[in-house]
Amino acid sequence: MSSQEVRLESTIGGFTASGQLHTLSVWFILALRLMMGIAFFQSGLDKVLSGSFSAAGYLQNAPPANGSPAADLFVAMGETGWFVDFVNIAVPWGEVLIGLGLIVGCLTRLAAFWGAFLMLLFYLGNWDVTHGYINGDFAYMLVFLAVAAFGAGRILGLDAYIEQYDVGGQPLVERFPLSRYLLG
Repeated sequence: MSSQEVRLESTIGGFTASGQLHTLSVWFILALRLMMGIAFFQSGLDKVLSGSFSAAGYLQNAPPANGSPAADLFVAMGETGWFVDFVNIAVPWGEVLIGLGLIVGCLTRLAAFWGAFLMLLFYLGNWDVTHGYINGDFAYMLVFLAVAAFGAGRILGLDAYIEQYDVGGQPLVERFPLSRYLLG
């Protein structure tokens, strides 16, 4: 195996999957990070700049209309004033911050986790299984998880530098091992 080839292997529940990354894989991982970052940043920025984003109507109407298995939960959220107020701020600004984090590769795993969480909620809220259970929202959730799993913030991103920041003579990720769940 050449120095450019990376072998992956993981065992879960007694099953082992293994494979080899191609040298171009790094560029595709970067492209996925940037694609999701730009998409979320643009979506959030549009909502923030419009000043008229409101989740109440969507929460109360869309999931029941499309037969979502979580419709009752969404309706309850939409009928809870303080929660709607929270969502009206959290979704637009969350999308902006998730997008920025992915674009610059900073706190990438944290951003990807919240992106995947939002996509799971969108998947349940936009429930459309006419053509099967796998739709765009589900696929984007998996892209976010792949970005996190591959440590995409280390590829031309700030996380590569933040992880190595000297803290008391040690790189940050060695001094604070839990930071690996936020960075990378």
